[in-house]
Amino acid sequence: MQSDRISKIQQHLYSNGLSNVQELAEATGASIVTIRRDLQRLEEVGTITRTHGGAKLADTAGPEIAFQSRVQEALDAKRAIAQVAYGLLRPHTTVFFDAGTTVLQLARRLKLDPFPLTVFTNGLAVAQELVNVDGLNVNLLGGQLRNENLSMVGPYAEQMLGELWLDQLYLGTSAVRDDGRMYTLSQAEASLNRVMIGRTAQPIVLADSSKFGHSAPYAVAPVTAAHTLITDSHLDAAWKSRLVEFNVAATIVPLGRPS
Repeated sequence: MQSDRISKIQQHLYSNGLSNVQELAEATGASIVTIRRDLQRLEEVGTITRTHGGAKLADTAGPEIAFQSRVQEALDAKRAIAQVAYGLLRPHTTVFFDAGTTVLQLARRLKLDPFPLTVFTNGLAVAQELVNVDGLNVNLLGGQLRNENLSMVGPYAEQMLGELWLDQLYLGTSAVRDDGRMYTLSQAEASLNRVMIGRTAQPIVLADSSKFGHSAPYAVAPVTAAHTLITDSHLDAAWKSRLVEFNVAATIVPLGRPS
């Protein structure tokens, strides 16, 4: 309960900036006394800066909280997609997990029921999730740390990846635009993603329905580059038809009605 409340406080401060205690109490459903106690703890570990009657995120906390907030977005869809993706994994193969938050859910699913597998990743959160999991041989790319996504990128990461051949790639995306291409928020991430796609015969794209019809600045590849695309049933009918037109092998994971 406390962990969930702390996460909600952090996400609220990230999304709304400076907030008073009453606003945080309403956002979390907790009492003002409880929120004040939580804020004291967060200040002690350097996550927030307290102000008269409220708080804001500490300047150094932004990227970490941003990543945590994205992990929580469309969480039911990401977990459902990860469950289907888990069923595609094969023992004694070599796979790559990118640093996306949906792929992180796949890593968490694998952690629950592991089997012998060699995993390469450029995601620090993915690697941390799979530490000391029986049967897994986990390898982290070197390179430049991209704080916003807790990922390793850059020429050194690309050089290491270029020396590998992968049985499968599990790749997330920031956006799938109407032009039928996948996009991301970082030029370095886009460049590394393209190298990933070129090092496997099975690029498997994990993208919840909220990613479709949106935009990000840097093109990665056409969505047709996906050997398989897994999304959720909240994808609108126009996009379902468009994926058929693109001849993309799409798996639509059923979800309940949007809340």
